[in-house]
Amino acid sequence: MNETTAHAHIQSGQQLQTGQQHPIRLYLFVWGLLFVLSAFSYMVDYLGLQGYLRWTLILLFMMLKAGLIVAVFMHMAWERLALVYAILLPPLLVLVFVALMVSEADYTIFTRLAFFGTGP
Repeated sequence: MNETTAHAHIQSGQQLQTGQQHPIRLYLFVWGLLFVLSAFSYMVDYLGLQGYLRWTLILLFMMLKAGLIVAVFMHMAWERLALVYAILLPPLLVLVFVALMVSEADYTIFTRLAFFGTGP
């Protein structure tokens, strides 16, 4: 093995050893937060909340849990901004388009009921 190949082999071995390490305390803290958010989500049902308040709280806790999982366990908090945008932006745009379709459907049904009546 010549000197250049040996040097490249040593560098590649060093790159493998210098990978990004996060403290276990961070993961344990996030697991604790996920447990607490899940407990809050179950408390919404236990307390018997109804209507928009119930669904708002459940969706809020679900989004917070999903954000923690994506940021920490998928390592999005430490990635380049371009990679984060490439992974997270398309689903976010799909959700925006779904919201637009829901509002359009509500407008369409309202218009049909206003002009054609409620009968068959």
